[in-house]
Amino acid sequence: MLVSNPHARIDMGNSAQILITGATGLVGSAVARRLLAEGLAVRALVRPGSPRFLLDGLDLEYASGDMRDASSVRRAMTGVRYVFHVAADYRLWARDPGEIFATNVDGTRIVMQEAKGAGVERIVYTSSVATLALRDDGSPADESVGLTVQNGVGAYKRSKIAAERLVEAMVANDKLPAVIVNPSTPIGPRDVKPTPTGRIIVEAARGRMPGFLDTGLNLVHVDDVAEGHLAALKRGTIGERYILGGENVLLADMLAEIARLVGRHPPRWRIPRAVAMTVAYAAETNARLTGRAPFTTLNGIRMADHHMFFTAAKAERDLGFRARPYRAALEDAIGWFEAAGYLNGKRGRQAGKSTYPPSA
Repeated sequence: MLVSNPHARIDMGNSAQILITGATGLVGSAVARRLLAEGLAVRALVRPGSPRFLLDGLDLEYASGDMRDASSVRRAMTGVRYVFHVAADYRLWARDPGEIFATNVDGTRIVMQEAKGAGVERIVYTSSVATLALRDDGSPADESVGLTVQNGVGAYKRSKIAAERLVEAMVANDKLPAVIVNPSTPIGPRDVKPTPTGRIIVEAARGRMPGFLDTGLNLVHVDDVAEGHLAALKRGTIGERYILGGENVLLADMLAEIARLVGRHPPRWRIPRAVAMTVAYAAETNARLTGRAPFTTLNGIRMADHHMFFTAAKAERDLGFRARPYRAALEDAIGWFEAAGYLNGKRGRQAGKSTYPPSA
C-alpha cells in the first residue's frame, strides 16, 4: 500500500524487507552495510558474474538479475516494502555512450515502474549533484534549480538529468513514493573500480599527478552518504531532493592533502586548459584504440571549468544529515587503496580482479 502522506515519517521495525540495486558498487555497498547495521532485512539485485567481495560476510539475500530486465526486477520486488535504487553507470567516457543511457535512464524507468506495480511504500532514488545548476557567482549551489538534459555535459551527466526528471514526473503523475538524494563526490573505502575521483586519489598518492586544474569539488565520505540514504527513507519528503554533500575543496588543496598523507610533495603546476584539453583528446583517442578507460576526458575538463561547490543545508535541516571533514574521508580512501594494492601497482590483489563492470 502506498504512503498517501508525502511528509509521513517511516517507522520500519526490523521486519522491513528492503531491495537495493548497485550493492556491489561504492555507494551501494555502503548503503547495504548501513541498512544491515540497522538490523533490516536486505535483498540485493546483482547481475550474474558481478564481483561480490565487498559484500562478503554480510547477512543479506541475493536476487540474480539486471535492472534493465523487467522480469528479474519484478521477481526481486516480491515482498519488498522499501527500495534503494543506487545503481548507476558512473563513467565520464564510454566507447558507446548509449550504454550509459541504457543503464541510468532505461534501468531507472524499469525499477520505478516495477516498484510502483509491486506497491512499494517508499523509494530512495540515488541521483547526483550533476543534475543541479551551478551558481553564476560561484557560491555553493542548492537543490532549487535543476538542469535540463540539453544543459548536461557528456553522456553521464545527461543520463542522470534525464533519469531524475523521469522520477520526478512519475512522482507527480503516477504518485510514485520516491525521495531523491543527490550525493556530491563520494570518496572513501571500497572504491573498487575506482570512480573517476578515486582514480585521482590513487594517481596523486602514487606521485603521478604533475599538476592541477583550477577547479573545485564537494567531497563527502561515502559512509556519510549511506547514512543520508537511510535518513531520506525515514524522514525525507516524497518528491523532494536532498544534496548529500560535505566540504567544498579546491583541487589544488585536495592534492596537497593527499601528498601530506602519503609523504610526498604536492604538485605546484597549474595546468592551462588548452594543455589539459590536448592531453584529454590524446587519452580518449588511445582509449578508443585500446578499450581502456582514459585517465582524463574532454567532458571532465569541460566540467572542471567551474568550481562544483554545493551546500547540504537542506539535508542537514530536514534529515539531520551530517558529514565528517573531508580529510577523514581522504584518509579512509587512501588506507583502503593501499591495503587493496592500488598504490603499489598490485591493484586488485584483494579484489581478485583488476577491472569491474558498472554495478547492476
